[in-house]
Amino acid sequence: MRNLFKTGILLFLFIVNIIDAAAQPAIKITLLGTGAPVPSIERFGPAILVEAGGQKLLFDCGRGASQRLWQLKIPLGTIDALFLTHLHSDHVVGIPDLWLTGWIPAVYGRRSHPLETFGPAGTQNMMENLVKAYSWDITTRSKERNKADSGALVIATDIEEKFVWEKNGVKVTPFTVRHAEFIDSALGYRIDYAGHSVILSGDTRYSENLIRYAKGVDVVVHEVAAANESSMQKSPLINQILGFHISPEEAGKVFSQTNPKLAVYSHIVLLTADPSLPPPTVNDLISRTKKTYNGPLEVGEDLLSIEIGDQVKVTRFTADQRKPGEVIK
Repeated sequence: MRNLFKTGILLFLFIVNIIDAAAQPAIKITLLGTGAPVPSIERFGPAILVEAGGQKLLFDCGRGASQRLWQLKIPLGTIDALFLTHLHSDHVVGIPDLWLTGWIPAVYGRRSHPLETFGPAGTQNMMENLVKAYSWDITTRSKERNKADSGALVIATDIEEKFVWEKNGVKVTPFTVRHAEFIDSALGYRIDYAGHSVILSGDTRYSENLIRYAKGVDVVVHEVAAANESSMQKSPLINQILGFHISPEEAGKVFSQTNPKLAVYSHIVLLTADPSLPPPTVNDLISRTKKTYNGPLEVGEDLLSIEIGDQVKVTRFTADQRKPGEVIK
């Protein structure tokens, strides 16, 4: 009887584990920052967290990425690798914060391994010079600890389209996109794990190469830019900026051709030439996208998360959860 009871308990726990595993998403995406160079408090700089296979991967590290991570109570030191789409300042300005605050031995830091960083040509040079720029901080904090441990180190690698990163079944594949005629190294990324996948566009105009890599993915996270007609008529600068990005109508064509389970906007650039004239709204983005795409669409906001499994689940971070705090142990 005792053996039968023990067998029943083990069978119950086995079933619970199976159910729990099935309920876990294969890939979780969190939009840490959905903004552009504008120093907005609502939309921080571009940064996307992808969690899969026990890995925490950060794609771009714009303004406020570290604050958003700690809002989610994710220690900065737990980021396993950083991938950069390109080296425009709004995509990289948060790196020193992630790297050096992540090295601090408090609960929000505690990195014990080098910060592995991958990005297009120039990434290694940038990171080497950041190490030089912050040498005083590194030297001083090393004296505080009586050692220079590996958490202060950076391992940076320049990558291009044929590069593949793999760990614990997670596969990250970069591909070239079309940010501007004079930028030939900007990257998007495809992340695959457990039969599921996501595309992160990076900054790009309409890109046939992105469409090729995005065939059959579950989710496409794409940048977008828009301005009202009046601003486009008044400002050559606005037209120049729009020329570096994709319009909602063109993004809709990308979504229609890739047919994801969900399309998501991030790195949202909304422009106006006149402070008295409001820029396009989220509803404007949606209505313009629907001219060329009829599928599921979410306009991203900071801390919105997407879970990819048997279904795709979207969760918006509610205001009452945003409670700042710092615990040092």
